Amino acid sequence: MSVTGWIVLGVIVVIVIWAISVYNGLVAMRQRTDQAFADIDVQLKQRHDLIPNLVETVKGYAAHERGTLEAVVQARNAAVAAPGVEQKVAAENMLTGALRQLFAVAEAYPDLKANQNFQQLQMELTDIENKLAASRRFFNSAVQEYNTGIQQFPAALFAGMFGFHAKTFFDLGEQRAALDQAPSVKF
Repeated sequence: MSVTGWIVLGVIVVIVIWAISVYNGLVAMRQRTDQAFADIDVQLKQRHDLIPNLVETVKGYAAHERGTLEAVVQARNAAVAAPGVEQKVAAENMLTGALRQLFAVAEAYPDLKANQNFQQLQMELTDIENKLAASRRFFNSAVQEYNTGIQQFPAALFAGMFGFHAKTFFDLGEQRAALDQAPSVKF
């Protein structure tokens, strides 16, 4: 084989090794995003398991708040049944709003607020919400890394061909506007 043939063969081998390396990097990033979403799913399952106990505790004290309790149960059921990331995000945002209403109802019942079972459930839910927030941050970071990876040159040349498509962030949606405003403090 001539020198030119060896050079061409060497260039081809380098290109193939480089393409394999880029592909494996994209696969690793996709796996990180999938694993991060699985972590969120674990926290959501714990949250979904806790909510019926919370609703039953509130029912004993605030039976005439039936609409709020039903809204929480419906939102929970929708969140459990949500199939994809976008649907889960929307359903979880609805559930968070329904839980806020539930806790607002609880504020009106001093006996309920003093109930040890309710306090324990509320603390567990707060703990799960904190873990969820951390899991969402990790997921969104992994999604940002993945989306950047598939859009950067040279991976962008063949990412679409191999089934690498942008992933959706776990966003707060409409609740972001409420959280972006600083609370007002009056004396």
